[in-house]
Amino acid sequence: MSPEENIFWQWIWWNFFDVPKKILKGCKNFSRFGLYYFSTPILLKTLFSPWRQYSWSYPRGFNVGKYSGVFISNLISRTIGLIIRSSLISLGFFYQALLVVVCLFIFAAWLAFPIIIIFLFYHGLRILF
Repeated sequence: MSPEENIFWQWIWWNFFDVPKKILKGCKNFSRFGLYYFSTPILLKTLFSPWRQYSWSYPRGFNVGKYSGVFISNLISRTIGLIIRSSLISLGFFYQALLVVVCLFIFAAWLAFPIIIIFLFYHGLRILF
């Protein structure tokens, strides 16, 4: 009887090789989703850009009051952009960290289920008899 015909070996292969690959693939998909959903690479590239591209042009001529007003307005717009982008990047990193924890738990639980089932079956028989 070859291993391909033996249902026990098929189950071992499925439980310890096929499904863990699919779990890891699913975790990779969720990770990529998080990167695209929170736009982390784009937000990192544009971290110090003005918020919503709100910026004011400097006036012609020399007027200290207008120059300082435009400079402060542009600085405030960049600061708001920095704060909001940093918040979204932090949220994205939190999502990724939570995803790692959840994926590790699911992966470990899947591999531990056969041992847990055997233990519970043994414990049930011990209580019964």
